[in-house]
Amino acid sequence: MQLEKIISISGKPGLYKLISQLKNGFIIEDVLTKKKVSIGNTSQVSLLDNIAMFTFDKEVPLFDVFENVAKNTEYKETISHKSTDAELRDLMKESLPDYDNERVYVSDIKKLAQWYNILHKAGYITPDSFVKSEPEMTEPAENESKSEIIDTKKPAAKKEKVATPKVKAATSSAKSAPKSTHRKMG
Repeated sequence: MQLEKIISISGKPGLYKLISQLKNGFIIEDVLTKKKVSIGNTSQVSLLDNIAMFTFDKEVPLFDVFENVAKNTEYKETISHKSTDAELRDLMKESLPDYDNERVYVSDIKKLAQWYNILHKAGYITPDSFVKSEPEMTEPAENESKSEIIDTKKPAAKKEKVATPKVKAATSSAKSAPKSTHRKMG
C-alpha cells in the first residue's frame, strides 16, 4: 500500500511522506511539492495509518474511509473542506453510513476531505493504492508440512558482546568541532 508512510504534522498544513529517521528527527517530503525537509523530534507527527473514524460499534481505519470516498467518487476529487456542514455530513453518510455523528465532528470531516483531496492531487488515490500487500510466505516442499518448516528453524545465534570505547561529550561547540591537521593551500 502506497499510503502507509503518509503523515500529518501538527501546526503544518498539508501531508508529508516519511522518508527516513534521523538521530534527532525525521526527513520528510511534501506529497504535493516533493520538497524534502527535516523536522525535529519535538514535532507532533501523526501517521495516517494509525488514525481511525468512530462508528457506533467500532473504529474504522482512515484508509478504509478514504477507499469508500474514492469508490463513491469514482476515484475523483471529493467536495472541498470548505463546503457547508450539511454537505460534509452527507459525504460521511455516503462513505461511512454508520459513523458516530456525536463523536465525529465536522472539523474531523473537513480534515478527511482536505487530506483526501491532497492525496488525490498527489496521485495517491487510485484503485491500486488500497490493495494491501500480503506478507510473502514460502511454499513447503511436497513432503513437508508448514508446521515442519517452522519446527526445523534453528534458533538465532547469540551475538558476541564487543566492548566499545566510551567517548565523553564535549561541552562547548568549539571543543566538539574536529580540528583539521590540513592547512589551506594558497
